[in-house]
Amino acid sequence: MELPFGAEQDIDFMFLKLVVHDIGKSEAFYKSVFGLVEMNRMDAKITGRDVVEIVYQPTYKGGPLFILASFPEDVQPANNESIIGFASGDLSACLQRVEKAGGTVVEDREVPGFGRHAFVKDPEGHLLQISQRQG
Repeated sequence: MELPFGAEQDIDFMFLKLVVHDIGKSEAFYKSVFGLVEMNRMDAKITGRDVVEIVYQPTYKGGPLFILASFPEDVQPANNESIIGFASGDLSACLQRVEKAGGTVVEDREVPGFGRHAFVKDPEGHLLQISQRQG
């Protein structure tokens, strides 16, 4: 299904950066569940703080980047700061991968007029929405 697109300013949404505590565990989860392909890995600084980042390729031409970021000195990140959305061609198989990779299926339901959607938590408790791809 082709989605409409547009903006009211000369700016594009470029990436989502998810702050995680255990970057190794998070990397394994997002690769095994969603098949993300690493594009770059770097040690950097954000506002003077050391950060480790893993940048993943967009999953479709022109799509935004997904980035995992970890601040080594932080004890634990907040886990309700965002809800990240994915679309799957086979939601049932994706939910099985979530559980196999250490995540939890919180809710799986059909929304009349909008299709099937699930909410899951990754191993650190970040809430994700996975929708059955339409069309």
